[in-house]
Amino acid sequence: MNGNPSQGVLYILVCGSPIARDVGVLVSMAKQEGWEVCVITTPDGRKFVDVPTLQAQTGHPVRTYYKGPGDPDMLPQADAMIVAPATVNTVNKWAAGITDTLVLGLLVEGYGYGVPTAVVPYTNKVMALHPVLHESLARLRDWGVHVLYGEDVCSLGKPGQTDRHRAQFPWRRALQAVSDPVSMSSRVEPDAVS
Repeated sequence: MNGNPSQGVLYILVCGSPIARDVGVLVSMAKQEGWEVCVITTPDGRKFVDVPTLQAQTGHPVRTYYKGPGDPDMLPQADAMIVAPATVNTVNKWAAGITDTLVLGLLVEGYGYGVPTAVVPYTNKVMALHPVLHESLARLRDWGVHVLYGEDVCSLGKPGQTDRHRAQFPWRRALQAVSDPVSMSSRVEPDAVS
């Protein structure tokens, strides 16, 4: 073990982006800080990750699809979640409450449970211009999600050139956003459900 006190269970939710190939960097950082880590991908995100390596690194299966009716949960409950990299598709569907992937279902449910969540959207400069993306990010911020986005966070490339900025992806900042007790306690709680 790393000697750090347990932080709890961290879900790392991965979308379909070339940046996803490096998600093991975040897994390593989180484990060093005492998190128990589980990786969940969108169907397109799974195409970019090394599933056997991540399963060995985390000790948990890499989930992509909803479990069958009556099947037991395969992962412990999340204490925090990081969506990185987050695609335009996932950000917009999340903000609209759509749950057609396991990642989206966990995010919508996580809001209801008050799970501290950080998101690092990553796309190309052209897709980033769409106004709905900015409306969705503003909505997520209003809901208490830690949104790490903008030129001060990570530069975006032209279509087909996003790999150029791969080395500057803010894995550490995403982890800090959910590890900081001050930011975690400032989470906006939803109204109680009766």
